[in-house]
Amino acid sequence: MSEKKKVVTKLGLGWSLEDRDPKFLNSLMPLLEWHYRYYFRVKTDGWHHIPAKGKLLLVGSHNGGLAAPDLAMIAYDWFRHFGTERLVYGLMHPNVWKVYPEGAKRLAEMGAVMAHPKMAIAAFSKGASVLVYPGGAQDVFRPHSQRDKIYFAGRKGFIKLALREKVPIVPVISKGAHDTLIVLAECYKLAKQLHEWGMPWLLDVDPEVFPIYLGLPWGLAIGPLPNIPLPAQIHTRICNPIVFDRYGREAASNRSYVDDCYHLIVEQMQQELDRLYQED
Repeated sequence: MSEKKKVVTKLGLGWSLEDRDPKFLNSLMPLLEWHYRYYFRVKTDGWHHIPAKGKLLLVGSHNGGLAAPDLAMIAYDWFRHFGTERLVYGLMHPNVWKVYPEGAKRLAEMGAVMAHPKMAIAAFSKGASVLVYPGGAQDVFRPHSQRDKIYFAGRKGFIKLALREKVPIVPVISKGAHDTLIVLAECYKLAKQLHEWGMPWLLDVDPEVFPIYLGLPWGLAIGPLPNIPLPAQIHTRICNPIVFDRYGREAASNRSYVDDCYHLIVEQMQQELDRLYQED
């Protein structure tokens, strides 16, 4: 093992590419298939856009709270199409590693790694693809009224990553997972004010979002609590890869160029999501 890999491994859970376990993934496939076919009744298309080999940066917009069922269904489709041996890693928010270490350990066996550029670069160096949801918690808990909007909260690190590593971006969109958890409103600003007045954060972790929502098992709930998705139909789509005009470190450090690339990605993904809603 190289010195660089040793350092990454010593950092702890989420900082190693070696936790991914194809055997564990294979054991999950029957359960994922049942949810795919009968619980979420998934429709999907666009998988012909994924080449048979080579590394990609898959960029998605997800829904449905912490359960994020559209993510799980896309993962199932990847394994169904390409097998569990073809490497793909998902960048997961640092808070998940802090708050749910046991659950995070299982997710690491499925290919989740810390959402940090070093981990994505390490994955690309192995020839693996990487899946990222730039909108993070703000995206997955966005209100139900915004279910048909692409929202990345202005985060552009994934653009810099693609430019630096010279990999194409493959957009991943979905419809329906918002109906598995009905987010009524986002109250983070109020919650943050209450925190500044003395209200402690649960588990001493800033959640970055504070939704009010309807869903299982809580009924009406406040805050980013774990949830059981309602059985809504999900439609996922893999979009045509997007290749930029320029790549490399110079392109990645050009703020204006990064902004242009970011707006291009958001615009094209929004157009595809609009089509998805028109079709269903």
